Amino acid sequence: MSEVLDQSEIDALLAAVDSGDVQEEEASVQIFSRHRRDLEHVEVRPYDFKRPERVSKDQMRALQTLHEGFARNFGAALSSFLRTIVEVKVANCEQMTYAEFISSLPNPTSFNLIEAKPLEGQMCLEISPLIIYPIIDRLLGGTNAELFIPQRPMTMIETRLIGKVTSRGLLALAEAWAGIKALDFKIAATESNPQLVQIVPPNEVVVVIGFELKMANRAGTMNLCIPYNVIEPIMEELASQSWFNTARLIKSPDMHRRIAGTLNLAPVTVTGVLAETTITMRDLMGLAVGDVVVTERPASGHVLVSVGDQKRFLAHIGQYKGQRALKVLRPIQPNDRV
Repeated sequence: MSEVLDQSEIDALLAAVDSGDVQEEEASVQIFSRHRRDLEHVEVRPYDFKRPERVSKDQMRALQTLHEGFARNFGAALSSFLRTIVEVKVANCEQMTYAEFISSLPNPTSFNLIEAKPLEGQMCLEISPLIIYPIIDRLLGGTNAELFIPQRPMTMIETRLIGKVTSRGLLALAEAWAGIKALDFKIAATESNPQLVQIVPPNEVVVVIGFELKMANRAGTMNLCIPYNVIEPIMEELASQSWFNTARLIKSPDMHRRIAGTLNLAPVTVTGVLAETTITMRDLMGLAVGDVVVTERPASGHVLVSVGDQKRFLAHIGQYKGQRALKVLRPIQPNDRV
């Protein structure tokens, strides 16, 4: 058993400390560090295990900048699709636990699980009913005047209509991430109750980018939830200096090949113009089967081939396997009178 001091011994010990005869022992503090060896200049900061911060501030700024570009492209795509001005902007960008993110969502809502190949895991795209039903009303020809927002899960028809909106959002998202890594975004599943979906453990760190959508007199929110373990393999590429190298990436041969490959798959309209002439409205209304329209171009003359709205080639008309066909002779030269 340890020896117990009586009151007289305690008083004598305190008096010796006050007089300086006995020095107080300084508590040794040992700080474990993987990289730093100078313990006098080690930076010690508080750490909350309930709200861990695994993404640096530079990486958070890079994610916000990346999704600001996505917001602009998505707003332009929605504006052309809905034939009205739709404004999309980033409202916030923060990291939290998955449980906190789920608890902040309404029920019911549009909760979409997204796969981003070749990354492992899933992301979440949540769109508020406050903007979903005005978009559906717009697609069905409504005016959004006195529109009632129902508190129920979406029907199959409404889900299909919103799928056209989310598909355009995924295209804009892939375009925004192309500077970091080529990702193939696809919707894996759709749910109305967020509490029923658990893609990561509740305490797992996620990055949540909040967007604000405005359409005429309606507004709503959209949240993109990215678990940290999904984008962890490419987090090093999200460093701030990578954004200064964007111009170099655009000029790289790989970017040239990617742009050329995309342009090669773009469809164009090819038109063969046999002849052109003018006619009065009276003659046009009097045309019947068997009438002959006389033009100034001879039947043996060249046929003009247009690609889109541009006159590009000269050709001969003929037949190929029983079908009318045009045989291209040569490109149009600057001195050709077409």
